[in-house]
Amino acid sequence: MSLIEVDDITKRYEMGAETIYALREVSLSVGENSYLAVMGPSGSGKSTLMNIVGCLDRPSSGSYRLRDRVVEDYSDDELARVRNREIGFVFQTFNLMPRSDAFRNVELPLVYAGVPPVERERRVQEALEHVGLADRSRHRPSELSGGQRQRVAVARALVNRPAIVLADEPTGNLDTRTGDEILALFDRLHEQGQTIILVTHEEEIARRAHRIVRLRDGRIESDESFPRGPAAA
Repeated sequence: MSLIEVDDITKRYEMGAETIYALREVSLSVGENSYLAVMGPSGSGKSTLMNIVGCLDRPSSGSYRLRDRVVEDYSDDELARVRNREIGFVFQTFNLMPRSDAFRNVELPLVYAGVPPVERERRVQEALEHVGLADRSRHRPSELSGGQRQRVAVARALVNRPAIVLADEPTGNLDTRTGDEILALFDRLHEQGQTIILVTHEEEIARRAHRIVRLRDGRIESDESFPRGPAAA
């Protein structure tokens, strides 16, 4: 059984008398412990696809199954729970709360999930240790480097032990060396069993993954798998 099953998904928008298609009949299957990169030029549909996979948007037609459940049948409250517990998001702009320290930023998904305080503290410390920031837990984002802020964002994505880590251009605001450190962290997470879906427009970054799906004009242009990752081949 696949973790993700996208079947003939179309996403369209009505703009007056004109219909704009962001996705056209896209089908995709993703298993557990996958490392998938989604590529495509601006307007190709990759952000729309990731919003649907991340339960931030719904398709106009077609079906999306997560753990063999039809996502389109979920209520808004159920979708919120899925986003909180099944999917960890890592964004290009970090999306951290500026007045809260690293601990509080990572803790937030656990608060929403109703996890008791003692268990929250244990899991936050564990997540920060996982990304090498246990000694920075009381630092605010303004006191951290760009790479450290992205590591906090990764820890926040991991703290609820999600089925999927969805990373949208996670190195876009980082210099090359710091970006490589974040990508090495994703490599380690995948080796430890995490499913990762990475959205990027950079070929070199995509080649860290074990599979590359390329979109163009809302359709899948190509879908290539590399058992060991193309960079290692």
